[in-house]
Amino acid sequence: MGPLAGFRIVEFAGIGPGPFCAMLLADMGATVLRLDRPTPIDLGIPRPEGFNLLNRGRHAIALDLKRPEGVAFALDMIAQADASIEGFRPGTMERLGLGPDECLARNPRLVYGRITGWGQDGPLAQAAGHDLNYIALVGALHAIGRAGSPPTPPLNLVGDYGGGALYLAFGMLCAMLEAQRSGKGQVVDAAMIDGAASLMTPFFGLHAAGVHSDRHGENMLDSGAPYYDVYLCADGLYISLAPIEGRFRSEFYACAGIDEAALPDARDKANWPAIRKIVAARIAGKTQAEWCSLLEGTDACFAPVLSMTEAPQHPHNRARSTFVEVEGIVQPAPAPRFSRTQPAAPTPPRAVGSDDEAALAAWGVAVDRVAELQAAGIIGRKATK
Repeated sequence: MGPLAGFRIVEFAGIGPGPFCAMLLADMGATVLRLDRPTPIDLGIPRPEGFNLLNRGRHAIALDLKRPEGVAFALDMIAQADASIEGFRPGTMERLGLGPDECLARNPRLVYGRITGWGQDGPLAQAAGHDLNYIALVGALHAIGRAGSPPTPPLNLVGDYGGGALYLAFGMLCAMLEAQRSGKGQVVDAAMIDGAASLMTPFFGLHAAGVHSDRHGENMLDSGAPYYDVYLCADGLYISLAPIEGRFRSEFYACAGIDEAALPDARDKANWPAIRKIVAARIAGKTQAEWCSLLEGTDACFAPVLSMTEAPQHPHNRARSTFVEVEGIVQPAPAPRFSRTQPAAPTPPRAVGSDDEAALAAWGVAVDRVAELQAAGIIGRKATK
Protein backbone atom coordinates (compact mmCIF):
# COMPACT_ATOMS: atom_id res chain seq x y z
CA MET A 1 0.00 0.00 0.00
CA GLY A 2 1.11 3.56 -0.62
CA PRO A 3 2.51 5.27 -3.73
CA LEU A 4 6.03 3.89 -3.14
CA ALA A 5 4.95 0.26 -2.75
CA GLY A 6 7.43 -1.97 -4.58
CA PHE A 7 10.42 0.35 -4.14
CA ARG A 8 13.27 -0.97 -2.01
CA ILE A 9 15.55 1.21 0.08
CA VAL A 10 18.67 0.25 2.06
CA GLU A 11 19.23 2.57 5.02
CA PHE A 12 22.57 2.74 6.76
CA ALA A 13 21.52 3.68 10.28
CA GLY A 14 22.38 7.13 11.55
CA ILE A 15 20.74 9.88 13.57
CA GLY A 16 18.32 12.70 12.79
CA PRO A 17 17.68 13.43 9.13
CA GLY A 18 18.69 10.03 7.71
CA PRO A 19 16.19 8.07 9.79
CA PHE A 20 13.52 10.73 9.24
CA CYS A 21 13.98 10.48 5.47
CA ALA A 22 13.78 6.69 5.68
CA MET A 23 10.63 7.00 7.79
CA LEU A 24 9.01 9.26 5.20
CA LEU A 25 9.74 6.78 2.42
CA ALA A 26 8.53 3.85 4.53
CA ASP A 27 5.38 5.80 5.42
CA MET A 28 4.66 6.01 1.70
CA GLY A 29 4.92 2.24 1.26
CA ALA A 30 8.57 1.66 0.34
CA THR A 31 10.24 -1.45 1.74
CA VAL A 32 13.12 -0.09 3.83
CA LEU A 33 15.79 -2.25 5.45
CA ARG A 34 17.84 -0.50 8.12
CA LEU A 35 21.39 -1.78 8.53
CA ASP A 36 22.30 -0.79 12.07
CA ARG A 37 25.52 -0.93 14.05
CA PRO A 38 26.38 -4.03 16.11
CA THR A 39 26.76 -1.69 19.11
CA PRO A 40 23.92 0.82 19.54
CA ILE A 41 24.57 4.56 19.34
CA ASP A 42 24.37 6.28 22.73
CA LEU A 43 22.46 9.52 22.20
CA GLY A 44 22.23 10.29 25.89
CA ILE A 45 18.42 10.05 25.75
CA PRO A 46 17.33 6.80 27.41
CA ARG A 47 14.09 5.47 25.94
CA PRO A 48 12.67 2.12 24.85
CA GLU A 49 12.95 1.43 21.12
CA GLY A 50 9.17 1.61 20.74
CA PHE A 51 9.28 5.37 21.42
CA ASN A 52 11.92 6.11 18.75
CA LEU A 53 9.27 6.98 16.19
CA LEU A 54 11.79 7.87 13.48
CA ASN A 55 12.40 4.11 13.17
CA ARG A 56 8.79 3.19 12.53
CA GLY A 57 7.63 1.29 9.47
CA ARG A 58 10.67 -0.85 8.70
CA HIS A 59 12.80 -3.81 9.71
CA ALA A 60 16.31 -3.44 11.12
CA ILE A 61 19.25 -5.79 11.47
CA ALA A 62 22.63 -5.25 13.11
CA LEU A 63 25.41 -5.71 10.55
CA ASP A 64 29.15 -5.56 11.19
CA LEU A 65 30.47 -3.37 8.37
CA LYS A 66 34.02 -3.56 9.74
CA ARG A 67 34.25 -7.13 8.48
CA PRO A 68 34.51 -7.95 4.76
CA GLU A 69 31.63 -10.39 5.05
CA GLY A 70 29.41 -7.62 6.39
CA VAL A 71 30.33 -5.31 3.54
CA ALA A 72 29.70 -8.12 1.04
CA PHE A 73 26.27 -8.73 2.53
CA ALA A 74 25.43 -5.02 2.39
CA LEU A 75 26.37 -5.00 -1.30
CA ASP A 76 24.07 -7.98 -1.82
CA MET A 77 21.22 -5.87 -0.45
CA ILE A 78 22.31 -2.87 -2.51
CA ALA A 79 22.13 -5.01 -5.63
CA GLN A 80 18.39 -5.42 -5.07
CA ALA A 81 17.63 -1.86 -4.01
CA ASP A 82 16.26 1.15 -5.86
CA ALA A 83 18.02 3.53 -3.49
CA SER A 84 20.17 3.79 -0.38
CA ILE A 85 20.54 6.34 2.41
CA GLU A 86 23.68 7.17 4.38
CA GLY A 87 24.47 10.04 6.73
CA PHE A 88 28.12 9.63 7.72
CA ARG A 89 30.93 12.15 7.40
CA PRO A 90 32.27 12.45 3.86
CA GLY A 91 34.68 9.60 3.08
CA THR A 92 33.38 7.18 5.72
CA MET A 93 31.42 5.00 3.30
CA GLU A 94 34.33 5.00 0.86
CA ARG A 95 36.64 3.71 3.60
CA LEU A 96 34.17 0.93 4.36
CA GLY A 97 34.10 -0.13 0.72
CA LEU A 98 30.48 1.02 0.35
CA GLY A 99 30.96 4.33 -1.41
CA PRO A 100 29.10 5.33 -4.55
CA ASP A 101 31.65 3.76 -6.90
CA GLU A 102 31.36 0.32 -5.30
CA CYS A 103 27.58 0.46 -4.92
CA LEU A 104 26.87 1.78 -8.42
CA ALA A 105 29.22 -0.81 -9.88
CA ARG A 106 27.08 -3.46 -8.21
CA ASN A 107 23.79 -1.78 -9.12
CA PRO A 108 24.01 0.81 -11.92
CA ARG A 109 20.38 1.90 -11.35
CA LEU A 110 20.94 2.73 -7.68
CA VAL A 111 20.08 6.18 -6.32
CA TYR A 112 22.71 6.80 -3.65
CA GLY A 113 21.33 9.30 -1.13
CA ARG A 114 23.79 11.13 1.11
CA ILE A 115 22.81 13.49 3.93
CA THR A 116 25.30 15.68 5.79
CA GLY A 117 25.24 19.05 7.48
CA TRP A 118 27.96 20.84 5.51
CA GLY A 119 27.84 18.79 2.30
CA GLN A 120 30.27 16.38 0.67
CA ASP A 121 32.83 19.09 -0.07
CA GLY A 122 33.89 22.55 1.04
CA PRO A 123 36.20 23.73 3.84
CA LEU A 124 33.82 22.60 6.61
CA ALA A 125 32.92 19.21 5.13
CA GLN A 126 34.88 17.21 7.70
CA ALA A 127 33.87 19.25 10.76
CA ALA A 128 31.33 18.03 13.28
CA GLY A 129 28.13 20.00 13.63
CA HIS A 130 24.44 19.89 14.39
CA ASP A 131 21.25 21.48 13.12
CA LEU A 132 21.78 24.74 14.99
CA ASN A 133 25.19 25.27 13.37
CA TYR A 134 23.92 24.62 9.87
CA ILE A 135 20.98 27.01 10.06
CA ALA A 136 23.26 29.60 11.67
CA LEU A 137 25.59 29.59 8.68
CA VAL A 138 22.90 30.31 6.06
CA GLY A 139 21.06 33.16 7.78
CA ALA A 140 18.05 31.18 8.99
CA LEU A 141 18.84 31.22 12.71
CA HIS A 142 19.66 34.94 12.73
CA ALA A 143 16.22 35.66 11.29
CA ILE A 144 14.29 33.85 14.04
CA GLY A 145 13.67 35.58 17.35
CA ARG A 146 12.02 38.50 19.07
CA ALA A 147 13.37 42.02 18.97
CA GLY A 148 15.99 42.60 21.62
CA SER A 149 16.46 38.87 22.26
CA PRO A 150 19.06 36.41 20.95
CA PRO A 151 18.13 34.24 17.95
CA THR A 152 15.79 31.44 19.05
CA PRO A 153 16.63 27.78 18.24
CA PRO A 154 13.53 26.47 16.38
CA LEU A 155 13.93 22.90 17.69
CA ASN A 156 15.80 21.01 14.94
CA LEU A 157 13.00 21.39 12.43
CA VAL A 158 14.72 23.75 9.99
CA GLY A 159 18.07 22.00 9.47
CA ASP A 160 17.72 18.30 10.28
CA TYR A 161 14.18 17.70 9.12
CA GLY A 162 13.10 20.54 6.82
CA GLY A 163 16.39 21.37 5.13
CA GLY A 164 17.84 17.87 5.49
CA ALA A 165 15.46 14.92 5.47
CA LEU A 166 12.78 16.46 3.26
CA TYR A 167 15.28 17.66 0.67
CA LEU A 168 16.99 14.27 0.68
CA ALA A 169 13.65 12.52 0.14
CA PHE A 170 12.73 14.97 -2.63
CA GLY A 171 16.12 14.57 -4.31
CA MET A 172 16.02 10.79 -4.08
CA LEU A 173 12.53 10.62 -5.57
CA CYS A 174 13.59 12.92 -8.41
CA ALA A 175 16.57 10.67 -9.12
CA MET A 176 14.46 7.50 -8.84
CA LEU A 177 12.02 8.88 -11.42
CA GLU A 178 14.90 9.76 -13.74
CA ALA A 179 16.46 6.32 -13.27
CA GLN A 180 13.26 4.71 -14.50
CA ARG A 181 13.71 6.56 -17.79
CA SER A 182 17.49 6.37 -18.19
CA GLY A 183 18.30 3.12 -16.40
CA LYS A 184 21.11 4.95 -14.63
CA GLY A 185 21.48 5.77 -10.96
CA GLN A 186 23.33 8.68 -9.43
CA VAL A 187 24.44 10.28 -6.17
CA VAL A 188 22.17 12.72 -4.34
CA ASP A 189 24.25 15.08 -2.16
CA ALA A 190 21.77 16.58 0.30
CA ALA A 191 23.40 19.11 2.65
CA MET A 192 21.42 20.68 5.44
CA ILE A 193 23.02 24.06 4.74
CA ASP A 194 21.75 23.85 1.14
CA GLY A 195 18.25 22.82 2.16
CA ALA A 196 17.96 25.37 4.96
CA ALA A 197 19.22 28.08 2.58
CA SER A 198 16.61 26.99 0.04
CA LEU A 199 13.87 27.34 2.66
CA MET A 200 15.00 30.95 3.13
CA THR A 201 14.51 31.79 -0.58
CA PRO A 202 11.45 34.06 -0.15
CA PHE A 203 13.10 35.98 2.66
CA PHE A 204 16.25 36.58 0.66
CA GLY A 205 13.98 38.05 -2.00
CA LEU A 206 12.28 40.32 0.51
CA HIS A 207 15.65 41.32 1.95
CA ALA A 208 16.98 42.18 -1.50
CA ALA A 209 13.89 44.31 -2.09
CA GLY A 210 14.57 46.21 1.12
CA VAL A 211 11.36 45.16 2.85
CA HIS A 212 12.77 42.59 5.29
CA SER A 213 15.20 43.83 7.90
CA ASP A 214 18.28 41.89 8.96
CA ARG A 215 17.20 42.55 12.55
CA HIS A 216 14.86 39.83 13.75
CA GLY A 217 11.65 40.75 15.50
CA GLU A 218 11.08 43.78 13.28
CA ASN A 219 9.40 42.14 10.30
CA MET A 220 5.95 40.94 9.41
CA LEU A 221 6.52 37.21 9.98
CA ASP A 222 9.05 37.17 12.82
CA SER A 223 6.87 38.58 15.65
CA GLY A 224 7.48 42.18 14.60
CA ALA A 225 3.97 42.80 13.30
CA PRO A 226 1.17 42.90 15.88
CA TYR A 227 -1.05 40.94 13.51
CA TYR A 228 1.33 37.96 13.25
CA ASP A 229 2.17 36.80 16.76
CA VAL A 230 1.05 34.88 19.83
CA TYR A 231 -0.85 36.51 22.68
CA LEU A 232 -1.36 35.65 26.34
CA CYS A 233 -4.91 34.96 27.48
CA ALA A 234 -6.54 35.46 30.84
CA ASP A 235 -5.89 31.83 31.87
CA GLY A 236 -2.16 31.91 31.09
CA LEU A 237 -2.58 30.07 27.78
CA TYR A 238 -1.79 31.47 24.35
CA ILE A 239 -3.49 32.01 21.01
CA SER A 240 -1.97 32.67 17.60
CA LEU A 241 -3.13 35.48 15.33
CA ALA A 242 -2.09 35.83 11.68
CA PRO A 243 -4.52 38.12 9.81
CA ILE A 244 -1.89 39.51 7.44
CA GLU A 245 -4.39 40.65 4.82
CA GLY A 246 -6.48 43.72 5.56
CA ARG A 247 -9.84 42.01 5.14
CA PHE A 248 -8.85 39.29 7.59
CA ARG A 249 -7.65 41.87 10.11
CA SER A 250 -10.97 43.63 9.79
CA GLU A 251 -12.76 40.38 10.62
CA PHE A 252 -10.55 39.82 13.65
CA TYR A 253 -11.10 43.35 14.93
CA ALA A 254 -14.86 43.01 14.48
CA CYS A 255 -15.00 39.65 16.27
CA ALA A 256 -12.72 40.89 19.06
CA GLY A 257 -14.66 44.12 19.59
CA ILE A 258 -11.77 46.40 18.60
CA ASP A 259 -12.63 49.64 16.78
CA GLU A 260 -10.42 49.37 13.70
CA ALA A 261 -11.06 52.98 12.67
CA ALA A 262 -9.54 54.18 15.94
CA LEU A 263 -6.29 52.23 15.44
CA PRO A 264 -3.12 53.82 14.02
CA ASP A 265 -2.21 52.94 10.42
CA ALA A 266 -0.69 49.43 10.46
CA ARG A 267 1.23 50.14 7.24
CA ASP A 268 3.59 52.32 9.26
CA LYS A 269 5.86 50.09 11.36
CA ALA A 270 6.26 52.90 13.85
CA ASN A 271 2.63 52.26 14.84
CA TRP A 272 3.08 48.54 15.47
CA PRO A 273 3.88 48.82 19.21
CA ALA A 274 0.75 50.89 19.87
CA ILE A 275 -1.46 48.44 17.96
CA ARG A 276 0.17 45.50 19.76
CA LYS A 277 -0.62 47.07 23.14
CA ILE A 278 -4.30 47.42 22.26
CA VAL A 279 -4.57 43.88 20.89
CA ALA A 280 -2.67 42.35 23.81
CA ALA A 281 -4.92 44.06 26.33
CA ARG A 282 -8.05 42.80 24.59
CA ILE A 283 -6.75 39.23 24.29
CA ALA A 284 -5.73 39.22 27.97
CA GLY A 285 -9.35 39.82 28.95
CA LYS A 286 -10.61 36.38 27.89
CA THR A 287 -9.49 32.78 28.29
CA GLN A 288 -8.14 30.70 25.44
CA ALA A 289 -11.39 28.72 25.35
CA GLU A 290 -13.43 31.92 25.09
CA TRP A 291 -11.32 33.10 22.17
CA CYS A 292 -11.74 29.71 20.50
CA SER A 293 -15.49 30.09 20.83
CA LEU A 294 -15.34 33.55 19.25
CA LEU A 295 -12.76 33.07 16.52
CA GLU A 296 -12.43 29.42 15.45
CA GLY A 297 -13.92 28.88 12.02
CA THR A 298 -13.82 32.58 11.10
CA ASP A 299 -11.48 34.31 8.66
CA ALA A 300 -9.63 35.99 11.53
CA CYS A 301 -6.67 33.63 10.91
CA PHE A 302 -6.71 32.24 14.42
CA ALA A 303 -5.73 29.06 16.26
CA PRO A 304 -5.08 28.22 19.88
CA VAL A 305 -1.46 27.42 20.76
CA LEU A 306 -1.70 23.76 21.75
CA SER A 307 0.84 21.53 23.46
CA MET A 308 1.83 18.11 22.13
CA THR A 309 -0.51 16.66 24.75
CA GLU A 310 -3.44 18.80 23.58
CA ALA A 311 -2.95 18.82 19.79
CA PRO A 312 -4.13 15.26 19.03
CA GLN A 313 -7.43 15.95 20.82
CA HIS A 314 -8.42 19.05 18.82
CA PRO A 315 -11.61 18.37 16.82
CA HIS A 316 -10.05 19.36 13.50
CA ASN A 317 -7.03 17.11 14.00
CA ARG A 318 -9.33 14.28 15.08
CA ALA A 319 -11.57 14.76 12.04
CA ARG A 320 -8.61 14.51 9.67
CA SER A 321 -6.84 11.77 11.65
CA THR A 322 -3.76 14.01 11.69
CA PHE A 323 -2.50 11.90 14.58
CA VAL A 324 -2.74 8.15 14.95
CA GLU A 325 -2.22 5.78 17.84
CA VAL A 326 0.07 2.82 17.22
CA GLU A 327 0.34 0.29 20.04
CA GLY A 328 -0.61 2.92 22.58
CA ILE A 329 1.73 5.67 21.31
CA VAL A 330 0.09 8.76 19.80
CA GLN A 331 2.10 10.12 16.86
CA PRO A 332 1.69 12.11 13.63
CA ALA A 333 0.13 10.15 10.80
CA PRO A 334 1.88 9.70 7.45
CA ALA A 335 1.55 12.78 5.25
CA PRO A 336 0.48 13.87 2.68
CA ARG A 337 -2.80 12.19 1.70
CA PHE A 338 -3.48 10.33 -1.55
CA SER A 339 -6.81 9.73 -3.27
CA ARG A 340 -5.96 6.29 -4.64
CA THR A 341 -2.77 4.89 -3.08
CA GLN A 342 -3.30 5.83 0.54
CA PRO A 343 -0.50 4.39 2.72
CA ALA A 344 -1.26 1.92 5.48
CA ALA A 345 -1.02 2.92 9.11
CA PRO A 346 2.60 2.90 10.27
CA THR A 347 3.96 -0.10 12.10
CA PRO A 348 5.81 0.49 15.38
CA PRO A 349 9.59 0.69 15.60
CA ARG A 350 11.13 -2.76 15.92
CA ALA A 351 14.07 -3.57 18.12
CA VAL A 352 17.19 -4.25 16.05
CA GLY A 353 17.57 -7.99 15.50
CA SER A 354 14.12 -8.87 16.82
CA ASP A 355 13.04 -10.43 13.53
CA ASP A 356 16.11 -10.97 11.33
CA GLU A 357 14.53 -13.85 9.42
CA ALA A 358 11.39 -11.89 8.54
CA ALA A 359 13.39 -8.77 7.76
CA LEU A 360 15.63 -10.56 5.28
CA ALA A 361 13.03 -12.90 3.85
CA ALA A 362 11.55 -9.88 2.07
CA TRP A 363 14.94 -9.49 0.37
CA GLY A 364 15.19 -13.15 -0.64
CA VAL A 365 17.68 -14.24 2.03
CA ALA A 366 17.03 -17.82 3.13
CA VAL A 367 16.60 -18.67 6.80
CA ASP A 368 19.66 -20.95 6.84
CA ARG A 369 21.78 -18.14 5.38
CA VAL A 370 20.59 -15.80 8.14
CA ALA A 371 21.53 -18.42 10.72
CA GLU A 372 25.03 -18.72 9.21
CA LEU A 373 25.55 -14.96 9.35
CA GLN A 374 24.32 -14.83 12.93
CA ALA A 375 26.58 -17.69 13.98
CA ALA A 376 29.58 -15.96 12.39
CA GLY A 377 28.80 -12.70 14.19
CA ILE A 378 28.20 -10.81 10.93
CA ILE A 379 24.58 -10.16 11.87
CA GLY A 380 23.51 -9.44 15.43
CA ARG A 381 24.06 -7.09 18.32
CA LYS A 382 27.31 -7.24 20.26
CA ALA A 383 27.37 -6.98 24.04
CA THR A 384 28.16 -3.49 25.32
CA LYS A 385 30.61 -2.88 28.15
